[in-house]
Amino acid sequence: MKGETSTWLRYADENLVVARMSLERGLLNACMQNAQQCVEKALKALVIEHGLEFKRTHSIQELARQLGAAGLDSGISEDECDLIDALYLPSKYPMAGVMPDLTTDTAIGEQCRDIAERVLAVARRQMV
Repeated sequence: MKGETSTWLRYADENLVVARMSLERGLLNACMQNAQQCVEKALKALVIEHGLEFKRTHSIQELARQLGAAGLDSGISEDECDLIDALYLPSKYPMAGVMPDLTTDTAIGEQCRDIAERVLAVARRQMV
């Protein structure tokens, strides 16, 4: 495993720990923000490890498509990409009305945590 990849995975691990702790304490915004960051960093670690073009993006959908085109499993469905991408800005900034059809609750927090756990595990299994 490349040294740079290890750093990205270490940061993803930290984000996952914070997502879990935040969810346990009912801090849904922090949970979702850290779950999104875990997913993004895990996918970027895969991009780096496999020598793909590194793009400065926060789009989970874009990263998942790039990995899929290279024959790599991102561990995340298209619908899950849409969910995590939809949470990116609202979890960072107080932007009312950005997600009018999505009510943030514990179930969404749990779903985001579960996605982050799975994506990180899938990424680790594909390290060369």
